[in-house]
Amino acid sequence: MPEVKSILREVLPKQGQLSMEDVPTMVLCKPKLLPLKSVTLEKLEKMQMEAQEAVKQQEMAMKEHEQQMPS
Repeated sequence: MPEVKSILREVLPKQGQLSMEDVPTMVLCKPKLLPLKSVTLEKLEKMQMEAQEAVKQQEMAMKEHEQQMPS
């Protein structure tokens, strides 16, 4: 393919200001994975589960105690 010579020549001014327009473009970055549950919510759920387990254990202990002591 023959080389085409440019008809226009680049001219830089020797006086005055030279300005260049910067066009903003989108920059793609890696997606950030967010947790489905916050750490605080997980702690609260864990505390609630532990409290429920403690109540169940107390209820079972009370039932066993009542069964052992006939009225």
